[in-house]
Amino acid sequence: MADVSAAEVRRVVRAVLAELAAQSGAPAPPSRPVTASPAAAPAPSAPAPSAAASSPPAPPRREPQRPGAVGGAQPDIDVPDPTVAGARRVPGVRDPVSAVGLENLMASTTARIGVGRAGPRPRTRELLLFQADHAVTQDAIFGEVPNALLEQFDMFAVQTRVSDEGEFLLRPDLGRQLSDEGRALVAERCVKSPQVQLVVGDGLSAAAVENNLAKIYPVITDGLRAAGISMGTPFFVRYCRVGVMNDLNTIIGADVVALLIGERPGLGVADALSVYSGWQPGPGKTDAQRDVVCMITENGGTNPLEAGAYVVEHLRGVLANRASGVELRLAQSGER
Repeated sequence: MADVSAAEVRRVVRAVLAELAAQSGAPAPPSRPVTASPAAAPAPSAPAPSAAASSPPAPPRREPQRPGAVGGAQPDIDVPDPTVAGARRVPGVRDPVSAVGLENLMASTTARIGVGRAGPRPRTRELLLFQADHAVTQDAIFGEVPNALLEQFDMFAVQTRVSDEGEFLLRPDLGRQLSDEGRALVAERCVKSPQVQLVVGDGLSAAAVENNLAKIYPVITDGLRAAGISMGTPFFVRYCRVGVMNDLNTIIGADVVALLIGERPGLGVADALSVYSGWQPGPGKTDAQRDVVCMITENGGTNPLEAGAYVVEHLRGVLANRASGVELRLAQSGER
């Protein structure tokens, strides 16, 4: 291959620099005369060119751009919040046979229907909504009830035999028994043999307690007090399962135990509260001997204020019939 002369190299460099300058909007560097090749003898009167003079001019400095930027402007990567109420009801099916029918169907349920798809995959908006809802459930399960909320209602706290969140999910049996320290504290601080013992437990949603307790608890206590029903010393149970009612009542001996506990969160509602109650809970009692008022939330469930009034009436019925669960239904129907 023939050697390329220095003049040819400089010519190519200038052409490249001119093209880069044109793309960036900068003026092209001035053209320079072609210098004779090193083989030619220089004119005697011309001084030898310096290294700086023979080097090509440096290309214009360009500021780095973020990927996706156009003309230096930052790209807009924000997407609409998929968790707002309006976004949850936007049909994702393109060209439905009946747009009105699909909207009515979606409005009749909280199930994820009419979401559409992109090929075999979910659409981006629906995937983001699913991930956001799943994140909320994780926060609800692994969250903690604020101490300030417990202090507001003068509640002390005890713990079950569960040691951490992981064990709480894997060993529900341990969540049905108070720890030795918890049993001792309940025995020391709680009034014995009340008509109704109110207990609060985090369960599977600390958010349910945090969002609803301040609304429902005063309604229940005021209603029971107005009905002349004696109440025990309220307290809070951490890592709580429903079956703890049986264990704690072996210490307190209440006629009725009412447990306000966070429900298992769903991918739409993560702050629903339940109120379980039972007549004289104790070892061996099962769900058949309990009642529950569930889905207490302002997010598509029963309003906490309304639920509190209903709980009071229900507890009065339990005391009057001295029964709960299946036995209460039989007594109220006259079959017992």
